[in-house]
Amino acid sequence: MKGNAKAKQVKGMLKETIGKTMGDRHMQRAGKNDQLRGKAQEMAEKAAERVRKGIRH
Repeated sequence: MKGNAKAKQVKGMLKETIGKTMGDRHMQRAGKNDQLRGKAQEMAEKAAERVRKGIRH
């Protein structure tokens, strides 16, 4: 679900920004972590789609 992966990335950006603003390093790290998880999920979905397309041809 591409929307879910993007949502995780956006949520992470918001957390990171709020963490920076508040001086909360834990929230900043959590935000970066959410962004990375979203990006990893997005990449996995793209790879799976490529495999599915390859199998169909």
